[in-house]
Amino acid sequence: MSYQNLSPLQLDALREVGNIGTGNAATALSQLINKKVDMTVPNINIVPFDDIFSSIGGDEIVVGVIVRVLGETPGNILFVFEKNTALSLVQILTGEKEEYLSEMGNSVICEIGNIISSSYMNAISKFTGLTIMPSVPAVTYDMLGAILSTTFIESGQFDDYVLDIETVFIENNAEISGHFYYVPMPGSLEKILSTLGIS
Repeated sequence: MSYQNLSPLQLDALREVGNIGTGNAATALSQLINKKVDMTVPNINIVPFDDIFSSIGGDEIVVGVIVRVLGETPGNILFVFEKNTALSLVQILTGEKEEYLSEMGNSVICEIGNIISSSYMNAISKFTGLTIMPSVPAVTYDMLGAILSTTFIESGQFDDYVLDIETVFIENNAEISGHFYYVPMPGSLEKILSTLGIS
């Protein structure tokens, strides 16, 4: 199934899962840093693969967090933050200003990836009854094009379209956005929509 062929009802269902996932993630992040963190999903977009390269810049160095989705709907989750965004996120969560990602900053980004991906997967599991687990996240620094290409090839996906979940973190009026790409292996998306009763 291509993302391009999703109906408005199917997109709404994915958006609702996204909203619940970010709500759970915001709660978990708040508990982690003992500060109130809000998260919203302003947009869920089906975007042509080529457009991602032109909008963020395929040759721009970004910080990516890759989490493999294990269980009944395997695939990959990829978070992408521009470098400055990742550093701002580390500063919000630790109070430390960094010029480049230190080992601690790397751990913070990794933990954020872990919390958000787990929250999304728990939301999907709760909705569908499917067993889904995240792998240990890996942080990578590379050109966006290279990270995306590797993620897609690993998933056996060569679709021209991608599910892009824009995620905005808000802490003390500071707003930071990142992009969350869900790259299911062939058959996984159909299984999720089928169990939601909207295949």
